[in-house]
Amino acid sequence: MKVGVISLGCAKNLVDTEVMLGIMREKGITITPNPADADIIIINTCAFIASAKEESITTILNFAAYKDEGNCQSLIVAGCLGQRYRQELLDEMPEIDAIIGTGAWHRIMEAVEETLAGRRVILIGDKEIIYSAKTPRLRTTPDYTAYVKIAEGCNHRCAFCAIPLIRGKQISRTIEDIRAEVEKLAREGVKEVVLIAQDTTNYGRDIYGEPKLCDLLRELVKVKKIRWIRLMYAYPQNFTDELIDIIAAEPKICNYVDLPLQHADDAVLKRMHRPDIRESIEKLLSKIREKIPGVSIRSTFMVGYPGETDEEFQTLKNFIETQRLDKVGIFVYSPEEGTAAYEMDGQIDEGTAQERYHELMSIQSLISQEINESLEGKEFDVLIEGRDMEVPEVVAGRSYREAPDVDGQIYIENDRMSDEGDIVRVKIVAGFAYDLAAEKVSGKG
Repeated sequence: MKVGVISLGCAKNLVDTEVMLGIMREKGITITPNPADADIIIINTCAFIASAKEESITTILNFAAYKDEGNCQSLIVAGCLGQRYRQELLDEMPEIDAIIGTGAWHRIMEAVEETLAGRRVILIGDKEIIYSAKTPRLRTTPDYTAYVKIAEGCNHRCAFCAIPLIRGKQISRTIEDIRAEVEKLAREGVKEVVLIAQDTTNYGRDIYGEPKLCDLLRELVKVKKIRWIRLMYAYPQNFTDELIDIIAAEPKICNYVDLPLQHADDAVLKRMHRPDIRESIEKLLSKIREKIPGVSIRSTFMVGYPGETDEEFQTLKNFIETQRLDKVGIFVYSPEEGTAAYEMDGQIDEGTAQERYHELMSIQSLISQEINESLEGKEFDVLIEGRDMEVPEVVAGRSYREAPDVDGQIYIENDRMSDEGDIVRVKIVAGFAYDLAAEKVSGKG
């Protein structure tokens, strides 16, 4: 039997996909990149916002065609869309043979066996679970980079977010189990581990009684051969002085802060059920910049939230203009049923929200370009990710300042020697809005 898998959405979802692949491989199922050859097709879906749901449904329909045009005998829908709309999907899309919820990835072989026997099934976990270091996993990322999910679910109840409804409360892995996985990854040649969760700064509270991210980091930096430890989804309310100090002190921990802020107007933040206020956010950003040398700060913001007035939008605009963050993602509010914001008065029309989105993106593009231009002449270690197929003397990679999949790249000219996974020293020669150009200073690191 052959299986083809499509993973949509975030890196957290990708880890679930890799675990399902690992379980199937152990049972003798062959993984194929060609969906026309696949006897089983699995689509791991996203349902975070409306556009993600639309992409998931379109993908399901597109790959359902292989039931007629290819070898597909079983079309399985996994992940957030399946968890949230399981019965509706099965009722309204006869192409689907099975639904696997977010807490049921370990039942993937049951889904395969049931559907190949001609039965349509919905498999939902009784409670949310998280994989362990002993769980089979087939990584789909490059050999040198791996995501490590340190916790599942979320204890926050932001008014706009459906994730707690889909994935449940936070469940953390133990420090010992995470270290065991990172040691295994190091033996496999991984140089960069990216720690992910819905809220990494709240890691461990559910099992240790208080956040234990700093203790986890102190253990992971001891793992030999790991060069970079990157921290994503770090919420501001638990971004402590201790965490700032350990990032600043430990060479292996990237001086990169991913801080989802969502807005900068106090009234909007309150309506979002966020505990932050602009003053506390600005103090935290100032402290991070003061204590972490050369820190690269990334954040995400939302426009068009219910009731967002012109004045509140101007507050956000002013914040972005004055704080000059290195990387910024802007999202248009998406009304999600079951959330508090879905029933709020003052829903913003799509046209106004889109105008605000484009205005902020334009502002941030100029800021990012100016920041990247200021890096010209500076040197960085760069992890090589690949070679330009059309211009073979150019390779692309990332420094500590760029996270995989979400940030730009550094293009190194006149380099015919570096291979994927090498770490080389470069000097930046030109900065652009999202990418940088560089020249090689020294060889493999």
